[in-house]
Amino acid sequence: MAMRILVVEDNLKLAGHLRRGLVENGFAVDLAADGIEGRRLALQGEYDLVLLDVMLPGLDGFALLQALRHHKETPVLMLTAADSVQDRVRGLHAGADDYLVKPFVFMELLARIQAVLRRGGSASHHEPDRMVLGDLELDLTRRRAQRAGVRLELTAQEYTLLSVLLRHRGEVLSRAELTEQVWDMSFDGDSNVVEVAIRRLRAKLDDPYPRKLLHTVRGMGYVLELEPHAERHLR
Repeated sequence: MAMRILVVEDNLKLAGHLRRGLVENGFAVDLAADGIEGRRLALQGEYDLVLLDVMLPGLDGFALLQALRHHKETPVLMLTAADSVQDRVRGLHAGADDYLVKPFVFMELLARIQAVLRRGGSASHHEPDRMVLGDLELDLTRRRAQRAGVRLELTAQEYTLLSVLLRHRGEVLSRAELTEQVWDMSFDGDSNVVEVAIRRLRAKLDDPYPRKLLHTVRGMGYVLELEPHAERHLR
């Protein structure tokens, strides 16, 4: 299973960018836009790390962190727009594992997340370096895919789409779910962006091989699996 990160951030544009970047790097991501929802998800869910903004509506990041620390030791990386030593010290004393000041470069954030996770916060939920389904292999470290030993030349979007389908192998994902997870936008019933992306991915993933992995479930969505269930209406 992919490592799960909870992003608690009220700036929806930034939250969307963070989710897209993290998903592209192999993480599963949940979003909360305020402190109340963030506290609920953090306490009820099982996360490998919480990415926590300080200034939040409903409940600020410090209060959320304090509530979390009464119950769990989930690693927390705090984000703030204020480059204040006092704020950083307060966050670290409250139990934050690291602190990053906005604006930041995504690669630095990713490096800090990986460093926090390496320090032992999620050893029991370590994300494997690769995902495999039959002769399909996804290298999460190098962001490469291959089938039957042959590298698949995928675009960044195709790689993200494949990684989402592979993390949910055996599960039928609807167009709406794929739109949200891959393109980070609300579902538009008039758009054919999902169908076009699926067609292009299928041309590289399945067309050259006799055994098909990517299946369309009529009226429901798409599924990546070795042996499609007979009761599904596939094509």
